[in-house]
Amino acid sequence: LNEGGVAYVTDSLSEGGVSLDEGEVAYVTVSLSEGGVVYVTFSLNEGGVAYVTDSLSEGGVSLDEGEVAYVTVSLSEGGVVYVTASPCHWLRPYVANQAPDETRFRIALHVGSFMMDYLLVLCSLLLPVVSAVEASNSLHMILLHPLTFHASHFSIFSSLDLSSQWEEVSGYDNFMNPIRTYQVCNVLEPNQNNWLRTDFIPRRGVLRVYVELKFSVRDCASIPSIPGSCKETFNLFYYESDGDTATENSPPWRENPYVKVDTIAPDESFSLLESGIVNTKLRSFGPLSKAGFYLAFQDLGACISLVSVRVFFKKCSTTIASFAVFPETATGAEATSLVIATGACVPNAVEVSVPLKLYCNGDGEWMVPVGSCTCMPGFEPAKKDTQCQACTPGSFKSKQGEGFCIPCPPFSRATSAASGVCPCQNGYYRADGDSPDSPCTTIPSAPLSVISSINETSVFLEWAEPRDSGGRSDLVYNVVCKKCEHGACVRCDDNVEVAPRRLGLAERQAAVRNLQAHTHYSFEIQAVNGVSSKSPVTPRYATVNITTNQAAPSAVPTVHLMRSTASTLSLSWLPPERPNGVILDYEIKYQEQGESFSHTVTAQTSSARVEGLKTGTVYTVQVRARTVAGYGSYSHPVDYSTSLHDDPERSVQDQLPLIIGSALAGFVVIVATVVIAVLCLRRQRTGSELEYTEKLQQYVSPGAKVYIDPFTYEDPNEAVHEFAREIDISCVKIEEVIGAGEFGEVCRGRLKQPGRKEVAVAIKTLKAGYTECQRRDFLAEASIMGQFDHPNVIHLEGVLTRSCPVLIVTEFMENGALDSFLRLNDGGFTVTQLVGMLRGIAAGMKYLSDMNYVHRDLAARNVLVNSNLVCKVSDFGLSRFLDENSSDPTYTSSLGGKIPIRWTAPEAIAFRKFTTASDVWSYGIVMWEVMSFGERPYWDMSNQDVMNAVEQDYRLPPPMDCPAVLHQLMLECWLKERNARPRFAHIVSTLDKLLRNAASLKTLTSAHSGDLYRIGGTLPGHQRKSLGGVQDMRQMSQTLPIRV
Repeated sequence: LNEGGVAYVTDSLSEGGVSLDEGEVAYVTVSLSEGGVVYVTFSLNEGGVAYVTDSLSEGGVSLDEGEVAYVTVSLSEGGVVYVTASPCHWLRPYVANQAPDETRFRIALHVGSFMMDYLLVLCSLLLPVVSAVEASNSLHMILLHPLTFHASHFSIFSSLDLSSQWEEVSGYDNFMNPIRTYQVCNVLEPNQNNWLRTDFIPRRGVLRVYVELKFSVRDCASIPSIPGSCKETFNLFYYESDGDTATENSPPWRENPYVKVDTIAPDESFSLLESGIVNTKLRSFGPLSKAGFYLAFQDLGACISLVSVRVFFKKCSTTIASFAVFPETATGAEATSLVIATGACVPNAVEVSVPLKLYCNGDGEWMVPVGSCTCMPGFEPAKKDTQCQACTPGSFKSKQGEGFCIPCPPFSRATSAASGVCPCQNGYYRADGDSPDSPCTTIPSAPLSVISSINETSVFLEWAEPRDSGGRSDLVYNVVCKKCEHGACVRCDDNVEVAPRRLGLAERQAAVRNLQAHTHYSFEIQAVNGVSSKSPVTPRYATVNITTNQAAPSAVPTVHLMRSTASTLSLSWLPPERPNGVILDYEIKYQEQGESFSHTVTAQTSSARVEGLKTGTVYTVQVRARTVAGYGSYSHPVDYSTSLHDDPERSVQDQLPLIIGSALAGFVVIVATVVIAVLCLRRQRTGSELEYTEKLQQYVSPGAKVYIDPFTYEDPNEAVHEFAREIDISCVKIEEVIGAGEFGEVCRGRLKQPGRKEVAVAIKTLKAGYTECQRRDFLAEASIMGQFDHPNVIHLEGVLTRSCPVLIVTEFMENGALDSFLRLNDGGFTVTQLVGMLRGIAAGMKYLSDMNYVHRDLAARNVLVNSNLVCKVSDFGLSRFLDENSSDPTYTSSLGGKIPIRWTAPEAIAFRKFTTASDVWSYGIVMWEVMSFGERPYWDMSNQDVMNAVEQDYRLPPPMDCPAVLHQLMLECWLKERNARPRFAHIVSTLDKLLRNAASLKTLTSAHSGDLYRIGGTLPGHQRKSLGGVQDMRQMSQTLPIRV
């Protein structure tokens, strides 16, 4: 106060504002000026700087000397703090014009989110100074009651007169700042009992309360003439009550009913010469149970200055631990108490261990967590593990836990948030054992490169992996067997064995056994993986079609004993149920019962007599059949015994029924034969007599034999019987299989006919399961060959139509097909030898053309060579029908065999005109093949390129070392005008001349010399065109392996 009693205001903050660190406090000193009230406003800018704005209002309050200024602190709606100074009256109610409780005493400014203490009660004693909140590491001090040292907040009692009681006075702190204190200093008088009591303080549900005291104590030794009653301590008490019921006399001013907390002693006291030393003491008490309490301070004769009192409790603040929320929890009744707080999982989290508990200790610290939560599938930790955030679209989290969301695996997608799994795209799947984190996969493509190897009635299958496994490694294969008959295929029965198994093959190979002989089969090799069962699409597969070869015969059913003697056993048996070919012979195995050594004999029929046996001995007998495929299984063993002695009379008696039966059977056969012959003779002499006579005249005309097309016969058996000779099965012996033909297997064997020398033969078989059309074509070839008899045409020995399978027997050609024979002996023959081969082929074709037969498929592959290098024309099975729907213009036989057009004349391609002239064109190509030692005509050019080149008059160049005259003959055969081509008679004559004049074969043709003969006076420029064609053909095929 100045001399006039006016209060002034002093700012401790500079005009520019002061930056506050975290937890730092701004203090303001308030004094009164003349004539008005001063308002001091606090505010914080964005940078955390505190500013002070001074304003002066009219109507100030004058203070008398010694009068106290009362300070009110309030918070406006805009968040601005006002400090108002006004004169104070001791009896004035404190609550008038005050801000709400929850906003008072929050002058302490702070920055940051640290834990802080909130004042409960502030008995500042530095009346103009607002005490600030002090930071605490881990506890919260909660305001219980807002007090200043005002008369209405404390009650004063003294056992003596009022002059000795507590009183409120002004003073200075250690920094010489003015302060207000409650003090008492009646040390000179004994028996002091001075009380100071607070107002009622609501408990607010806490169990333990902390009291912080700041005080100064005068050292008794520094007071002169001090009596022995001088104290340097005071007592702290509390009194619980359910309401604010205390008066001046109630409760009584004594230790009971007041509860003593402690005797408070200073750490340091001060003397007269020292400034006041402020001590700080912290005490706590509890447990509390009533609505509130009073604090009381008892002086027993000390010189004390009570500077401030702060009342608070400790609590554990709301926290999140392990994705569980634990509420704010007050500490227990004792300092060592642990209060259990039950937690709850944050949203989108689930419990992983229970119960969820956290302990709050007496210092307001959380400790000993029990249980935890974790984020659900589809949610990931966020904001420092305090939240579970949903996965964004396109990402997922499949498991609960602390992991984060990851992008969807390949071929899957998540269109919504919080996905625990990414569904697969269309056509992609996950197997039952796949995790949600695994990519989606699809079914595999079909296996590649299926290879089959047939061994009689077994087939070995191999294949390559599919081009696309579907993205999986669990690829396996299924083998599906189908038997095909008459254009329809059905699943194979259980007798067919697939090794190692039919389904789920990890290997890329399988062996199929127990198939039927000469039967069509189709095998599907399916590729499957772990998701094939999820897909509605059937497994993709590769197909291979095969026809089984001839198999060994099945077992002989039963062996019967016809007769036994002392040294012989006469046996008979039935043929095997499945002979699988022609039975060549039977093997009879016999041995004495109980012996291990056995004997064998061979029989050509289904009966035999075993001789040289012991008298009265039991023999074990078994029989098996043999075909070209080998031996079948033995029959079941049977035991038969020889007689003890021979009985001639009984032998005759035994044979008598057999003799009579045979005679009767022979008589019946003779009668039946005569009847059938008469009937056939009459039929032949009636309606069919004229037709037969006409057919006979076609090839029995004077001077020449004419070819008759077997397809003019309604019954193919009639044609084959007319032109081919039936051979008895006993005359044929099959030795081995040497190849496979269009109709079945080709075997090498021996033919021994009565009165003739045994010769080697080739035997063609008609495979089992044939169609009627196939049988007709097979017999037609025999009917065609049966009409030919020439040394350069393959010779038909005969047919076996009464056996199973049907057989065609021809002469055996040791060196096989001409094209492969020449390639095998490349450069191994002289020009003269080659011309000799060409002459033989031409002679055979002259014979055929003279019979008006058009071969249609003359090529080196259809010419056979024997051991004497004699060439013979073969393969007469080509159909006359053209496949009109083929994109590659080749001619198709009735069995589907393709004939490349590079051997075919252009008019035959364009107009389907097959004549002897078209066979001459083909013969020219054969000449080129022979002189090039089996080179492929036109090399690797496509059929379309060959047609274009021929149409533009380009012709094949001469092979290496080819005589000029031979190439000239080739060019004549390739004349575009078919009528200008030479006939086979001319070709044979020309080749005969060349063979007689070997010197003419020494002149070689060079496509660069121009030394070509002029061909025909009606074709000017053809020589030049041929030469140009050779040169252009060389350019077209310069990258191909040609010989020039």
